[in-house]
Formats: sequence, structure tokens, C-alpha cells
Amino acid sequence: MNKKYTLTEEGLKAIKDEYEQLKIDRDLNIKAIQDARSQGDLSENADYDAARDDQAKIQNRISQIEKILKNYELIGDETNNLGKWVKIEFLDLEDEDEPIQIYKIVGTLEADPLRQLISNESPLGLAIVNHHAGDKVYVKTENGEEFYVKIHQVSSREIKK
Repeated sequence: MNKKYTLTEEGLKAIKDEYEQLKIDRDLNIKAIQDARSQGDLSENADYDAARDDQAKIQNRISQIEKILKNYELIGDETNNLGKWVKIEFLDLEDEDEPIQIYKIVGTLEADPLRQLISNESPLGLAIVNHHAGDKVYVKTENGEEFYVKIHQVSSREIKK
């Protein structure tokens, strides 16, 4: 059974843009391989080896993206917080420097915690995905840490601090 990949509209566009760029890169790579072959002996041809390595990487990523594009679900359900920005307050955490944080809940392919994009499959994302502003939600991490967060705001537009 094929896994469904959860994507926001922005994530889908980024995947499609990457796919188009990879097809261009693949064409350029084919030319690089042809140029390297024309240099003669392939057994000690570093350009040829590098071009073949690049070819494998490009083709592997193209195959991954094609699988994603055949098996994706677009986030957009109004009944949950997928694809939305959520302003939360961490409760009862002594080591939290800034108890109020803003995150966007996205699919695992788009997750980037450094950009405040958290996966809907992460412990925090999973805990808050089906809750609303005003809810106090229990979170348990993989390492056993337990805490509560309070949801202050949910918005389809980016929330400012």
C-alpha cells in the first residue's frame, strides 16, 4: 500500500518546482556525461565518475518526487489545524525561555522546526491538530517528557508575535 503524503498548497508548489528543475538538471547532466565520455578512457575519468554520481542522485530524487506526486493529499480541511498557524503557550516547563510560540502545522515532507513548521505527526503537532483556540492540550514526547500547551490562536494566515 502506498503512503499518502500530506502537503500544503505551498509545499505542493515547491515539490513541483523542484521536479521541473530536476528535469532541467537531468538534461544538463546527460550532456556532461557525453562530454566526459568524449575525453577518452573512462576508467580514470573523474569528470565521468562525478557526472554518473550526479545522474544517480538526480534520478533518485526524481523518482521520489514522482512517488509523492502520485500519492499526496492536499491539506485544506477546515475541521482541523493542518496547514494553519497556531499560537500556543507551553505550560509548566521550567526550561522554556519563551513560553509562547507560533507554529504552522504541515505534513512531514514540509516540516522544518527552525522555520516554525512542525509535522502533524510530531508529538506536539499530533496533540494540537484537532483542537481549537482556548483548549488546553496534553503532550507526551518520544523521550517521555509530558507537558501541557494552551492554544491561544489558530489562523490560516501567518500569526505575528
